[in-house]
Amino acid sequence: MTRIMLVCSAGMSTSLLVTKMNRVIKEKNLDAEAFAVAEADVKNYVDKVDVVLLGPQVRYLLNKMQDTFKGTNVKVGIIETVNYGTMNGEKVLEQAMKLLEN
Repeated sequence: MTRIMLVCSAGMSTSLLVTKMNRVIKEKNLDAEAFAVAEADVKNYVDKVDVVLLGPQVRYLLNKMQDTFKGTNVKVGIIETVNYGTMNGEKVLEQAMKLLEN
């Protein structure tokens, strides 16, 4: 199963996006799940995720997250602002899957 973790300041602003992503995952019958956490909780998931996507408002955490997941196979990226702003779960899911391919 592919586990996609979205990160924001408190883990709340990404909750709606996670709901929409999981709806698409279910519709497409994918072996994946998305969930959101606050930045302070990321350390609890280092060995439990495949992809980490940061909300655009916490893009400044990119280097910190890359360091946190250094030495693992976890891919780290920033959610595209337009897709975040429109809460486009399908596009954010596509972004996560593309990160895995690279």
